[in-house]
Amino acid sequence: FANIQRTMSSAESKRAMFNGSCNETPQPSSSSSSWRNTSNQSDTSQLSKTYRRSLIEDARQASIDASRDSFEIDEVFFENESKEDELGDWNKSSVLLLLKKESYSLSHVLSFFENNNCMNIRHIETRPSKRSNAYTIDVLLNLSSRGDALQDLVPSLKNCCLDVQIFNTSGKLKPKVYWFPKKISDLDLCQHLITKYNPDLDQDHPGFSDKAYRVRRDELASVAFNYKYGQPLPRVVYTAEETNTWKAVYRQLKPLYQKYACKEFLRFFTMLEKECNYTENEIPQLEDVSNFLRAKSGFVLRPVAGIVTARDFLASLAFRVFQCTQYLRHQSAPMHSPEPDVVHELMGHVPMLADNKFAQFSQEIGLASLGVSDEDIERLATLYWFSVEFGLCKEGNEMKVCGAGLLSSYGELLYAISDEPDHKPFDPDVTAIQPYQE
Repeated sequence: FANIQRTMSSAESKRAMFNGSCNETPQPSSSSSSWRNTSNQSDTSQLSKTYRRSLIEDARQASIDASRDSFEIDEVFFENESKEDELGDWNKSSVLLLLKKESYSLSHVLSFFENNNCMNIRHIETRPSKRSNAYTIDVLLNLSSRGDALQDLVPSLKNCCLDVQIFNTSGKLKPKVYWFPKKISDLDLCQHLITKYNPDLDQDHPGFSDKAYRVRRDELASVAFNYKYGQPLPRVVYTAEETNTWKAVYRQLKPLYQKYACKEFLRFFTMLEKECNYTENEIPQLEDVSNFLRAKSGFVLRPVAGIVTARDFLASLAFRVFQCTQYLRHQSAPMHSPEPDVVHELMGHVPMLADNKFAQFSQEIGLASLGVSDEDIERLATLYWFSVEFGLCKEGNEMKVCGAGLLSSYGELLYAISDEPDHKPFDPDVTAIQPYQE
């Protein structure tokens, strides 16, 4: 454990450890004067659920006693060498926690481990933290765990600890590996929907009280759910009402493009009008648009029933596949939609996806998302939001629009290009953690 403390002495070393460059096993150092052992050795044969709970109770009492003394001395609550991890399916890990004395006690943290049959705590040690102020403590737990039991516990630990670090026996961070598609046909499994703006559930949705609209949405959703990779993209026979909604938006947005859209968008929008029947009188079909994109940048479209999770959506981009809705926004609010619709996809996204550089940028975000943590997915989705969805760019001294969310919404476009919003430079490290409201 002294090795861990030395490694944590600089930010550079912390990054190195995260990348797996530390090969030493984190162990308590008997030669370190900063960690004093006052432990009780226990017979490993008695490490049953009842015995483990009694150890934790002892640790709780020691936590209470130590808190009265403001942790002025170092404490080792117990040490236990377990034989379970010799069976082969147990993983040895060390967990380093940073706790605030006033808010969450060690007793509270230990309660997460108490009834977990997939974890055996072998060693608990505390000391006043040198990483933060005088009101924090470091807690070292050495334990054995089965499967993903420890990783599944991390979110709960993060809610009550200032910092959580996990090291396996090789001294490397042991992240949970999330499933991700390994071939393009696996995208058939990336169809997990978010129902936040669904007209059946969201009372603020313009189509919530329109039964005919909701039935039509279900019909198109069924088409998307039944689609499998390799099949022809389904063609939709749009109603006169749907075509009128498309026409109203097309007429309103097209004049704004010449003044505010970036040159890349204008170039490919003109091509789409010539080659894919982009007109105000007819809604383009996904198959025709997908063939156009494949020839220009290698991107293709596939139908989707609604808003999929950020993980599924970004994973599709890794294969240069764009998940595209086929339903339209409600006719009562043609200039804005609370969710992506075919207007947003075809008018906003498609022209920019035809540009090779923009397509490459989109794919890079997708590739970076494969198998990463939920926290990293959130950061990548935020990057996508402020660039591909609501990005602006400079052409000379003029501000131009390149984001699909702006190019498909009359009000959003005019607002974004005005002096009212706060325009910030695109810095990925900063942008990835920028709060926003959908």
